[in-house]
Amino acid sequence: MSSLLLAATPLITDPTLIFFVVLLIILFAPIVMSKLRIPHIIGMVLAGIVVGPYGLNLLAHGSSFEIFGQVGLYYILFLAGLEMDLESVRRSTRNFLIFGLLTCLVPFGMTYAVAQLLLDYSHPTAFLLGCIMASNTLIAYPVIGRYGLQKHPSVALSVGSSMISLFLALVMLAALAAMYTNSIEGQKLFTFSTPLPSQLLFWLFFLVKLSAFLVGSIMLIPRLTRLFLRRYSDAVMQYIFVMSVMFLSAALTVLIGLEGIVGAFISGLILNRYIPRVSPLMNRIEFIGNALFIPYFLIGVGMLINVQALFNGGGVVWVVLLIAFIGTFGKAVAAYFSSLLFRLSQQDGNMMFGLTSAHAAGAIAMVMVGVRLDLVNDDMLNGVVLMILVTCIISTLLTEHAAQKITLSNYSPSSQGVAGGVAASDDEKILLCVKYPEIAPQLLDLSILIRNQSLNRGVVALNVVYDDEHASTLREQGLRLLETLKQQAVASDVRLQTQVRLASNIANGIKHAFREFACSEIVMGMHVHTDVNPKFWGEFIQSLYNGLNRQIILMRFVQPMTTLRRIQVAVPSRAEYEPGFHRWLERLCRFATQLDCRTVFHGRQESLDLIENYIWTHHKSMKAEYLPMKHWNELPRLASSISPDHLFVVVTARKGTISYKNALERLPDELQHHFSGTNLMIIFPDQYGGTLKEEGMSFTEAQHHEETSFYDTILRLIHRK
Repeated sequence: MSSLLLAATPLITDPTLIFFVVLLIILFAPIVMSKLRIPHIIGMVLAGIVVGPYGLNLLAHGSSFEIFGQVGLYYILFLAGLEMDLESVRRSTRNFLIFGLLTCLVPFGMTYAVAQLLLDYSHPTAFLLGCIMASNTLIAYPVIGRYGLQKHPSVALSVGSSMISLFLALVMLAALAAMYTNSIEGQKLFTFSTPLPSQLLFWLFFLVKLSAFLVGSIMLIPRLTRLFLRRYSDAVMQYIFVMSVMFLSAALTVLIGLEGIVGAFISGLILNRYIPRVSPLMNRIEFIGNALFIPYFLIGVGMLINVQALFNGGGVVWVVLLIAFIGTFGKAVAAYFSSLLFRLSQQDGNMMFGLTSAHAAGAIAMVMVGVRLDLVNDDMLNGVVLMILVTCIISTLLTEHAAQKITLSNYSPSSQGVAGGVAASDDEKILLCVKYPEIAPQLLDLSILIRNQSLNRGVVALNVVYDDEHASTLREQGLRLLETLKQQAVASDVRLQTQVRLASNIANGIKHAFREFACSEIVMGMHVHTDVNPKFWGEFIQSLYNGLNRQIILMRFVQPMTTLRRIQVAVPSRAEYEPGFHRWLERLCRFATQLDCRTVFHGRQESLDLIENYIWTHHKSMKAEYLPMKHWNELPRLASSISPDHLFVVVTARKGTISYKNALERLPDELQHHFSGTNLMIIFPDQYGGTLKEEGMSFTEAQHHEETSFYDTILRLIHRK
């Protein structure tokens, strides 16, 4: 074994002290690096060099670093899969394939040629080195998260192409290992002259295993995930389930003959739509990974680097410089040529180059395969490990620089005139009305998913209690409910204001709180009737939406939101003329994008054209369809297309408004008859310019409209007879 893997007994061997030192590094490395204006990822790697066997020899690269480091590497690829914009991938499949092939084959070809011509390596060793440089590790991906650029086109393109290049490199490595045969005298001999039937049998068996894994994962993981999330809402159980899926996928890909990181990434892609970006579960996954496992991995990479080897002779320096330059140059050629081919900006090219230029544990795993096959000498091993440090520094610095430039360009002064003005005038502040503990957590999740994260105004949670002899007991129950919601909001990193209000009229209590907190809209749950009830909206909701002209969203949950597959929206004619048209449309777009659900809009063609234009302009990654619905009487016909895992959204209107029609009077009965037991959302948009109707009450305009008139009651009785 190489001298790089040998080291004296470390100074610290106690597991408790080892973990303490690692925590100190994780704590202080970002602090020190921020003072030096150096990305903290490099700080973790440098700290690993200092405390490792080839630095101060404080710690040994033992089993803890093997396990935690492996988990950290899986975490990086798993998070990359979870945060990918799959709709952008679908729309730009050709670009992903082109960039993936270029970022794999260009460095491979250059490295293979240089390894033979300048380093005088054998064909199999040059082939191995080409595989190492063809792959890359997204070591700078955590930088993207700090700038909120996970769904930026160049980032998504880099992540997808990295997986393609890594997959191709691992396949070539598997072929290299398979063609390495034993010759006479027990010595290993590499030959490309393996019999053709054996080669075909190897590749056929490999493709069968890979296909079985992909088909099985795509078919089983979504079903198991929906089943589990429907039955269990415990935060710990959900996290353990997600981690189990990730490790099982990684283990299965190892059995196939690929690296576990491929399985981790594939599991992240499959679970992508079931874990919304702003959900508490996603927050826990990111927190644990970024706080412990990913830093552990980075420190472990640093501990493998032997800087002293640079001073042992010029051979290692020459190998390091040549490998690092050729491999990095090949990645740069692929990135900038692809950016020109796809007509992207220079900063996009910098981002693509930065993300795809680093090599880490994937390269270490490949070089260890070479050690096992006796293809790697000490100089090459030292050169590859030191090359990791060089490429990590280049990748992190360039990604940080590109992320800053892209962020500044997105918020340039020229665009602030529009975007900044809109943000400054946006009055969004959600009032969440809760009563029942069974549905309150899901209502909070809904509020978090539809809120504007850039405004960061938080959510107001309100519990209104009747002021009667049971008020004190109900108030205590309300306080406990709101405290539970506050803990849930903290897990999602969302600020939650809470209030329990006593009122003799629930609707008036909500309206008063609405004004006090200067809210823009209300989110609340619907009751569930088992039969047709003339008071479909409940005891006070009718008074609320008739006395308040701001947006109200009523929600009925039958299953968890994360298991929804499709959203179907019924839009009334002339809805585009209402003042709240863009508000409810924006909320639906955010909701559908976070859940990665396909959304089908049903309405008049003129309304659908405006909706399509808005989505194309502001939410290009959203999956949407537009089906004409000539008349509101066609609403019952939609019931046959609503599945249990669909959400049916009805955009309705108040009496006397532009989009109101007499057919809406039958809405409660139609919803009960045709949409009973379905996930249901009813939206009352902003109307009359967004002021309280009670403030403009006059003799000719009553404050309260009855939902059903005397004539409607007579017609209903006649119909029943």
